[in-house]
Amino acid sequence: MAFSLFNMGLAISTGQSSTSAQLFIFRSLDRAIESLKHNLAQIFSNVSYFQPPKLDLNARTNGRDGVVHCHSLPDIVAIVRDHCRSKTQDWFSDDKECNDKGDHQAVFSVVDTMLRNSLERLKSMRDNLSFVKIDVTQCTVDVNYPRDVAIIKDLCAWGKLAAAFWMRKKLTEKGWILDVHIHNHIVNGLCKAGHLEKVDFLIREMLEIGPSPNCATFNTYIKGYCLKSNLDKALFLFSDMATYGVRPNRVTINILLDALCKRGLLEDANKLLVAILNDNEDSSSSSITSTILMDGCIKNGDMAQAVEIWKTLIQKNTQLDIIAYNVFIHGLSLMQDMRLAYCYICEMFKKGFLPDIFTYNILLSGLCKEKKYEEACYIHIVMSRMGVPLDMMSYKIVIQGLCLHGDVAKAHGYLDCMLKKLMVPEPLVWNLIIEGYGRIGYILSAYSVRDKMVSFGVVPNVFTYNALIHAHIKAEIFFGVHSLRKEMQFHDTFPDVVTYNLMIGGATNSRQFDLALELYDEMLRRGYEPDIITYTELIRCHCMRGNMRLADEYFTKLQKSGLPMDHIPFQILIKKYCEMGELNKAFSIYVLWLSTVKMV
Repeated sequence: MAFSLFNMGLAISTGQSSTSAQLFIFRSLDRAIESLKHNLAQIFSNVSYFQPPKLDLNARTNGRDGVVHCHSLPDIVAIVRDHCRSKTQDWFSDDKECNDKGDHQAVFSVVDTMLRNSLERLKSMRDNLSFVKIDVTQCTVDVNYPRDVAIIKDLCAWGKLAAAFWMRKKLTEKGWILDVHIHNHIVNGLCKAGHLEKVDFLIREMLEIGPSPNCATFNTYIKGYCLKSNLDKALFLFSDMATYGVRPNRVTINILLDALCKRGLLEDANKLLVAILNDNEDSSSSSITSTILMDGCIKNGDMAQAVEIWKTLIQKNTQLDIIAYNVFIHGLSLMQDMRLAYCYICEMFKKGFLPDIFTYNILLSGLCKEKKYEEACYIHIVMSRMGVPLDMMSYKIVIQGLCLHGDVAKAHGYLDCMLKKLMVPEPLVWNLIIEGYGRIGYILSAYSVRDKMVSFGVVPNVFTYNALIHAHIKAEIFFGVHSLRKEMQFHDTFPDVVTYNLMIGGATNSRQFDLALELYDEMLRRGYEPDIITYTELIRCHCMRGNMRLADEYFTKLQKSGLPMDHIPFQILIKKYCEMGELNKAFSIYVLWLSTVKMV
């Protein structure tokens, strides 16, 4: 019965039509009545232990065998009545509470009690159904404030903001005044969705009719503008908090401090930090705020300022946590001072902090930048022994380092370890290994990795095809580029500037000059702007064809493009003019090269 009531409430709350809701309720009531009838029948059955005599409607009564033989309904009723009376008398034959007339008060007392209990159950069922109000045109549900508030919170968490606003409106129409915590959930959902103009409207409504916004409301709103990179509006709201009698807390300061650091406004962030550290607040809060500023300094390349902040924290005996150590160690790894980084990791152990996955990933990244790949692989083994679960980033850092080092086979081994642990990496990791095999001329191995990539459900992207095209050009097998180009078109993968540069260079190397120029025209039609590599390949193409007029023309376009120039175009032209015996032209380009280098 409780399940039926739940389903009935659910049908109404989900917005079913009035007619269907009415039918649902009537069916539920009908089932309840049938249940009550069944219970009453069971009661009488238990009391009387009535077993109906066998009736044979096709025969007459036979007194010897005790079987009833009759045709008329009155005879059947009389026999059943006599049978019940005899059974009852036998049951209570020794009962002292029975009077001489054969009345059995105990039986009827029991029946009366059971009937009362059943009626009480029916009344309770009616009360449970009373929250449902059925009208001729619509079906509505009375407000259950705790339930509806929980639903609003869940809707905001799921991003169903329109439904949350609808429920808020219904509660308001019923006369309920939602507290500030419910409004904060709605504000948070709107900020995450980027609807800051709706947040502004909601907060103005709160200021006018209540409830008044608190610090958490403004913190969420300020963070929303910081995520939108609108720091001016965030600072305006910060200054506006005092107008409404709301005092900012440490969370407010941390949000603004993080936004200032991301904008590179370290001086303003430092002033804010100094003002905070002068307040009488707990040490852990100061550690969080200082860590934010220290991280901002490191990301902006101001490691000296980060060191000063660290020294200040040590001097003030501030309680540091593992996040502060990770940030500082990350700065040291960026400075490629791994010796000092190891020292602070040892200090972490002394203070009872165990390095986490972020600490080890910082070490791996720093070691790979210093080209200490063997040591990075050793740290990888140490992580497994220490029980630190390796994540995608741990494998990615080592694989990238090994591929740059040229040890593609070992990098491939780490990829297989990931797949054995059911960790399917992103396309970038696959592309690194494919490019590594292509760089050393192992085309079959590159295609093998690509096929395995597809078998694990990872779709090849333009970088995958660029790596394969580069492998073919490196091996001077240009006919394979045509099949890759068709495959890209079949999978709706559009080439980029790098793709065209590779194909133009490959066509030039195979002396297919017309194809190289066709690829360049196709590149322009697709809206791509040529870069320094494109112009260099075109200059080389025309020099190999002996068409120096067009080569000089593209060299002039390169000079006017404003692109940063390297030495390769100058060398190609100088070498060609020297081969042609035009030394004066070669010397003038050499002088231009020197002047260009001085300007840079």
